[in-house]
Amino acid sequence: MKIIWIFVLLVAGCVMIRAQSAQPSLPRTVTAVFDRNVASMERAILSVAEAMPEDRYAFVPVDGEFTGVRSFAQLVKHVAVDNYVDAAALLKEKPPVDTGIHENGPDSIKTKKEILIMLRDSFTYLHKAMATVNRRNLMQPVDFPGTRGGIPRLMIVTAALSHPWDLYGQMIEYLRMNGIDPQK
Repeated sequence: MKIIWIFVLLVAGCVMIRAQSAQPSLPRTVTAVFDRNVASMERAILSVAEAMPEDRYAFVPVDGEFTGVRSFAQLVKHVAVDNYVDAAALLKEKPPVDTGIHENGPDSIKTKKEILIMLRDSFTYLHKAMATVNRRNLMQPVDFPGTRGGIPRLMIVTAALSHPWDLYGQMIEYLRMNGIDPQK
């Protein structure tokens, strides 16, 4: 009887260890894939946006050829504006907030706190929009600013999931130029 109990405990222990080391389940739909990508991007961009001290949000590189580049704050707001514009197109509505007259967002949003609120809210809106995209409607045309006749939803999704990573790279460089390790 002791041998049976030892065997049962050994099997139970192996099952528990296996369950703890199991990888997260893979997404089962294109909607889930897109949402997981938005969540990954959201974590990364919020992390660097939070890492930059407020007194450095106006930072713009000056050593070299950097004429006309965005400040750190403008990079963060640009991500938020793009999130709102892309999501609104997917939802077939106007953005629910003022995105400003340019790609850097409204000039009235200035503090780190205000910018982070705009950024977080834009990701919430983008998650909502991605939830409407599925394999059946990927090629469905929707209106998008600057286009005539609409573009496929898949093009908007692709841009929404790729362009912010370019801006993330710039934000990382700005952090490093300010002596901030983005990994901490």
